[in-house]
Amino acid sequence: MIPTLKTLLTALAITLIACSVRAQEVTYPFNIRTITAGVTVSGLSDTTSILEAITFLKQAKAEYEAAGYVVQTIRISTQHLYQYLDGKTLQEALPYLQVFDKIAQKEGMPFSVGYALPPDTYQEGIGDWAYQLITSTEQINFSLPVSSKAQGILDNGIKAAAEVTLAVAKRKEGNFRFTASANCPANIPFFPAAYHIGENSFGIGVEYPALMTEIFKEGDWNTAKKNLKEGLETHFQPVEAMAKELSRTSGWKYDGIDSSPAPGLTSSIGEAIETLTKQPFGGPLTLSACAMITDVIKSLDLQLCGYSGLMLPVIEDKVLALRAGENRFTVQELLLFSSVSGTGLDVIPLPGNTSQETVARIYRDVASLSLKYTDKALSARLFLIPGKEAGDVVEFDNPYLTTAKVMKVE
Repeated sequence: MIPTLKTLLTALAITLIACSVRAQEVTYPFNIRTITAGVTVSGLSDTTSILEAITFLKQAKAEYEAAGYVVQTIRISTQHLYQYLDGKTLQEALPYLQVFDKIAQKEGMPFSVGYALPPDTYQEGIGDWAYQLITSTEQINFSLPVSSKAQGILDNGIKAAAEVTLAVAKRKEGNFRFTASANCPANIPFFPAAYHIGENSFGIGVEYPALMTEIFKEGDWNTAKKNLKEGLETHFQPVEAMAKELSRTSGWKYDGIDSSPAPGLTSSIGEAIETLTKQPFGGPLTLSACAMITDVIKSLDLQLCGYSGLMLPVIEDKVLALRAGENRFTVQELLLFSSVSGTGLDVIPLPGNTSQETVARIYRDVASLSLKYTDKALSARLFLIPGKEAGDVVEFDNPYLTTAKVMKVE
C-alpha cells in the first residue's frame, strides 16, 4: 500500500518531535563555557561588526543547545583597543566603549578589547583611566602585556599592569575584568586575556573538571593518562565536528577548542586532581598530576587554540579555595605548578595593602616563566581585597566566585 502525502507528513512530524525530545534528553558530563567570536572592527564607531557577531553567536548557541549541550556564555573579542583609537586618547575612547558595553549588557555578553596600550608602553594616569572604565561599564574586559616572544620581558608593561591592578581593586571584584598577559596568543576564547587577529572567527572553551573526576575514578595512576586522553577525545570530537560544520555554513573561521579545563563551582579541578593523587591539593603528587594532565590536554586529537593548559583559579574552584585556606599551597607554589601546566595565576585573593612593587614583582615572575619555555601562554589576574589581610575570609557578589581566605604573599 502506497502511503498518502498526509501519512508521510505525519510520520515526518513524529520523527522531528522524537528527535527534538531525544536532543532535550541528552545530557553531557561537561559544559561549553564559552563560544567566543573574534571580530576586527573598523573603529570605535563600528557597532555593525559587533551586531553581526551577536547574530552569529546566537545561531551557534542555538545549534549547540538543540544538540543537548549547555552553553554557559557567548562572548566577543576585538583586536587590541590601541589599534583602533582613530587618533583619540584612551580618555576620549571611553564613551565609545560604553556604547559597546550597552550592546553587550543587553545580550548578557562579556566583551574584550585586548591590550589597552601597545607592548612595553607606560602611560601616565593609566590606573585612573582603568578605574573609570571598570566603574562605567559592566562587560568590558581588557589586558596589558608583560612579556612577548618577540620583545621579551616588557618593563613598561609590568609597571602599567601593576598600577592598573591596584587602581581597579578599589572597586569590589574590579580585577575580574583585567589581566596581565604574558606571551598570550590571539584568539583565546577565555577572558580577560582574549584578543582577536585576522578574519572573523570563533573558538570554544569548555568546563569539564567533573568529567575528569569521573574518568580518574575508573582507574589508577598507571591508566589515568590513557583514560583521560581517550575520554576527552570521545566527548570533544563531536563538539569540534559541529563547529567545523558551523564554520562551513556561516563563513566564520573556526579557531579550535581551548582544551583548558575551566572549573566551575560544581566542577572542581581541585577535586579532579585529588581524585587522581588521593592527596589534598598542594601535597605530594600535585605537581606530577598537573604535568600529566597538561601533557594530555595539549596532545588531544583536536584542533586546539588559546591556552590549552591547566587552569588553577583559586576563587572559582571550591576545593582550591578550601586548600588555600588550609595553607596547603602558596602563590609561589601556584606559579611552580604553572611551570609544568598552564595558564598562570588566576583570580588569586591577596591582601588589600599589597604594594604596587610586590604586584610588579609577581608579574615579572609570570613574564619570566612565560619565556622560559616555547610558546607558554600565561596570564595573571590578582584579586587585591581592600580592607582584608592574609587569612581573612572574603565573600563575593559574583555567582561564579566562591568564598575564600585571603592568601599571604611571601
